[in-house]
Amino acid sequence: MIYILENDLLKVKVSSMGAELQSIRRKDTDTEYLWQGNPEFWSRRAVNIFPICGRLVDGKYSYDGKVYEMGCHGFAGTAEWTVVHQKGNALTLQLQADDITLAQYPFRFAMEIAYTLTDDTLSVSLIVHNLDDKTMYFAVGGHPGFNVPLEEGQSFDDYYLEFDEPCHPQLVVLNGVFYSGNTTPYPLKEDKYLPLYHSLFDNEALFFANTAGGVTLRSKNGQRQIHMTYPDMKYVGLWQKEHTEAPMVSIEPWSGLPSLDIPGVVALQDKPEMTALDPQETYRNTYTMTFA
Repeated sequence: MIYILENDLLKVKVSSMGAELQSIRRKDTDTEYLWQGNPEFWSRRAVNIFPICGRLVDGKYSYDGKVYEMGCHGFAGTAEWTVVHQKGNALTLQLQADDITLAQYPFRFAMEIAYTLTDDTLSVSLIVHNLDDKTMYFAVGGHPGFNVPLEEGQSFDDYYLEFDEPCHPQLVVLNGVFYSGNTTPYPLKEDKYLPLYHSLFDNEALFFANTAGGVTLRSKNGQRQIHMTYPDMKYVGLWQKEHTEAPMVSIEPWSGLPSLDIPGVVALQDKPEMTALDPQETYRNTYTMTFA
């Protein structure tokens, strides 16, 4: 089912399947900011990530002596969510552990995603409750795609990313889709700017640590832009389908990383950057997107 939240500036659509954003449209310019899922490049729009970021080697991990299987980014993005709160400018959906999730992930939990509109800003809060009697290990993240260009007469190469403050990012070195265990400095233009071009993504996604906690997607020649803040996410990723000229880019705030590129089944708690949440405790992480 599709749900709508809106205010004077924005109209946002969210699907109960995956609690996934379907549209982010600014009313005064009738601009669609969210990628609309062209299957030639990427059929999704804004995947919600839980309880793992990225892939597992051979799709498997172990916990307490048992081997489990789980797909890329976990199961949150392919599950049906239930609306627990709705008003004009806010929507909260919930996913609870059931037989399907327990077969993949042996923890009892409840997770909410709360979408809130304030002026031209959409806030996305990822809230995880550990309802079990044991420590729970997980990661969360967002995978929203955005249309690039956002205005007629522009090209993908007109766009760039500007970090909120001068910074010296560390690039997470990947071997294919897995974490190598290493990082390397990634110099920005004037310590702040990262130009976009399609071949930038020919070796899969780019993930950065040590950024400024916020970044703006903008054009050298246009007026429309997207500002994302992710103050409590350790990593931010950039992605489009490799070796294409996809008219989009995904900006992905993550708390975790893909599995290490090592053979064998690894324990869940040993997967890189997993959050450990004590029994009956709650975790919250929020990122925002402003559509100017």
